[in-house]
Amino acid sequence: MEDFDVIVVGAGPAGIAAGLTAVRNGMKTVVIERGEFPGSKNVMGGVLYTQATAKLVPEFWKEAPLERPVTEQRYAFLHGEDSVSAGYRSPRWAEPPYNAHTVLRAKFDRWLAKKAEAEGVLFITETVVEDLLYKNDGAVIGVRTGRAEGDLLGKVVILAEGVNALIAKKAGLHTQLGPEHVAVAVKEIISLPREKIEDRFQLEQGEGATLELLGDATAGMVGTAFIYTNQDSLSLGIGCLLSEVVKFKANPNDLLERLKAQPLVRKLIQGGETKEYLGHLIPEGGYKAIPKMYRQGVLVVGDTAMLVNGLHREGSNLAITSGIVAGEVAAGAIKSTDVSEQAMSLYQSRLKESFVLKDLYKYRNSAYLFEENPHFFKQYPEMLTKVAHEFFTVDSVPKVDKQKLMWNMVTEMRSKGAIAKDLWKIWRALG
Repeated sequence: MEDFDVIVVGAGPAGIAAGLTAVRNGMKTVVIERGEFPGSKNVMGGVLYTQATAKLVPEFWKEAPLERPVTEQRYAFLHGEDSVSAGYRSPRWAEPPYNAHTVLRAKFDRWLAKKAEAEGVLFITETVVEDLLYKNDGAVIGVRTGRAEGDLLGKVVILAEGVNALIAKKAGLHTQLGPEHVAVAVKEIISLPREKIEDRFQLEQGEGATLELLGDATAGMVGTAFIYTNQDSLSLGIGCLLSEVVKFKANPNDLLERLKAQPLVRKLIQGGETKEYLGHLIPEGGYKAIPKMYRQGVLVVGDTAMLVNGLHREGSNLAITSGIVAGEVAAGAIKSTDVSEQAMSLYQSRLKESFVLKDLYKYRNSAYLFEENPHFFKQYPEMLTKVAHEFFTVDSVPKVDKQKLMWNMVTEMRSKGAIAKDLWKIWRALG
């Protein structure tokens, strides 16, 4: 059996970041990936935030296979054929050090893995890790793979296996996730000439935009839809809580087709050709769903640790940050010849000191806010569009009467007391 210092399970951003960091700290490191190559099975919406990635690979934007720098972020609330939109644009985001880029994971993860490989990380692909290896006293000493004579010995194992967390569950670090803790997401890559993308999204050459869609975009279910601009394609997707999908017996594919038929969406994707279809689960439980992140000889990172901030569309940056910290903690523990549970706890302590767990703690009640108040995704978008329609319709009705009419529209749909309670809930969960 081959012997390593650090074994990483999973070659997504968290796993590659952990492996690269461990090697830079002098550790003999292997990353095991079940896909044909790193990124072949990895899926996300498609926005990569700059700061965390630049910490791992300084000025990565000069060579990484990125799509477009995001210079504008937009939101749209849909009801029927109506929509209310808002957004923010900053030309500064089009210049280094940027804020975020759209990416295609199959390209980006493969590039990042090659960077790690060039620095000494060994990648073993098309290999499934079945379990951890233990000594008689229960100490973790490596991993068991599905290959013949595929056991690998290691001093620390870092689990970056994604939201399913099969090994983390076997190790007693993770529990079975409830349907309210994960979202089902489906996504298409739709090819479109870059000139049409820039014209339809009103972008300067090479610039990118994101559009988040709420309300009728998800048929009123708790979730969001999105359109992200790539160089010569669009990433179009929709994600809803699994509990909502089960409750309404919804088919994610049907939801995606329904989304594509929405007037606002239809105009943006018109003439495009679907080149790729992807589906995956997204951790949505927030801070309260974070599992135990360490034990003797083991650390848990990225989606496996439920490190996703849905409100700010953050996942890859949390994954990479957790991977960097895990790689550093693993290396330090091995150098000190102490990989006990207490030594591994430094990982969680450091994440608590960082923005990762501080932000997730701040929004610890937000996941349950939306789950317990699904009317936010149905009533309020309808309310917004109806009020906007009346406000922007110029007719002979005096404005004082029009304002009363708009207020009556609102209170007929939701009482004053209920609206006040909703505002209080939002303030309490997000404030």
